[in-house]
Amino acid sequence: MNIIIVGCGKVGELLTSYISKEGHDVVVVDTDSQIIDDAVNEYDVMGIAGNGASNSVQLEAGAANADLLIAVTAQDELNIMCCLVARKLGTKHTIARVRNPEYAEQISFMRREFGLSMAVNPEYDAAHEILRIIQFPAAIKVDTFAKGRIDLVEVKIDEGHPLCGRRLSELTSVYNVNILVCAVRRGDEVIIPSGDFMPEENDIIHITAPHSELAAFFKKLGIAEKRIRTVMIIGGGKIAFFLARMLASIGIEVKLIESDRERAETLSEQLEHVMVINGDGTDSDLLIEEGIDRVDATVTLTGIDEENIIISMFAGTRSVDKVITKVNRFDMVKMLTSIGLDCIVSPKNIIANNILRYVRGLENSAGSSIQTLYKIVDGKAEALEFIAADSFEFLGVPIKDMRLKKNLLLACIIRGGKIIYPHGSDTIELGDSVIVVAKSDEALRDLEDIID
Repeated sequence: MNIIIVGCGKVGELLTSYISKEGHDVVVVDTDSQIIDDAVNEYDVMGIAGNGASNSVQLEAGAANADLLIAVTAQDELNIMCCLVARKLGTKHTIARVRNPEYAEQISFMRREFGLSMAVNPEYDAAHEILRIIQFPAAIKVDTFAKGRIDLVEVKIDEGHPLCGRRLSELTSVYNVNILVCAVRRGDEVIIPSGDFMPEENDIIHITAPHSELAAFFKKLGIAEKRIRTVMIIGGGKIAFFLARMLASIGIEVKLIESDRERAETLSEQLEHVMVINGDGTDSDLLIEEGIDRVDATVTLTGIDEENIIISMFAGTRSVDKVITKVNRFDMVKMLTSIGLDCIVSPKNIIANNILRYVRGLENSAGSSIQTLYKIVDGKAEALEFIAADSFEFLGVPIKDMRLKKNLLLACIIRGGKIIYPHGSDTIELGDSVIVVAKSDEALRDLEDIID
């Protein structure tokens, strides 16, 4: 497909990396010529230096014949304008990044009136991901499938963990729960495990199951699932605003620390049930004075990765049960896990996943559509949810008779609200939700792609 990406900041660069690797013709537009030169050299794409909302710039980028324009500049209004111009010039689909909380409540209106195919808000989605982690504190990351029916959780195997040295095939019978370990990160290696696989210390495992089954599983493992009732948020940006509002709405006590006085006053007015403190979140004395030793969770959301890391490390020394760290630089994640910061949230990766799902969906609009897509295991694997369409030639065929690709796992089938962990005699039927986990180099676009 012909795809134009306007804005080559943190999100735009990651999108350029993902989409160009999948064989699309990509044109990157940015006002900074040096950024364009770097993108062209790094990702083998076309580049144009200029205003992405300009009619002439978009024509030069090929908007008249483009399949998709993605506008992810730092300005919401510019992103919307880029999409409006692109639609007038003939671009088939448009996606805009819209971050302002005031605009977030008008997404449906903008999609309808402006012809947006999709509007994405990285801050809102990041806040929602953090909320899921806080609601399931035994995990270091939580994603959902099938409209919330199935969770995909990431868990670290610490020293002495009850799963160490136990075959995965034994889990259901030993613990009497229906769960599936669908991917494992061991050092730099990604493993799609079989039943004979045995987790080891320091492995990161990904488990799929309904929330109730996961809760029962962790309880039987003896892993305390202490409910989080108090949260301290460091930083008062957009993510902090959305998160504080979400937490307060479900009865969690929130204290938010923001260094900018004017911003702190604004947040205090907007967040009626949140205690907002004007102060420096990197000041350990302030954190102690404000009760970091008494909170159940700390979330670091300043605009500087290094500050978030330092504050999170300090929170860890105060025995805070759950520490969540926002990091934009994906290359830092491996280093952070080595120093004990496992619970990392990256807004740009969340948005890139959502847009990549849409891009793949455009390629197979007549096939089994992708409903959900998550990059897992440091981006080396993917968990995808498909809806089985009548074009899938193996409908009704036992799984044991399918020629499934290697390094791929059929994790779950959801049929009429019933959750099926597939065995050889099970089948995929029309309308089923099918969750698949595979290594990223497979780049699955359709349910047909699981067949070798």
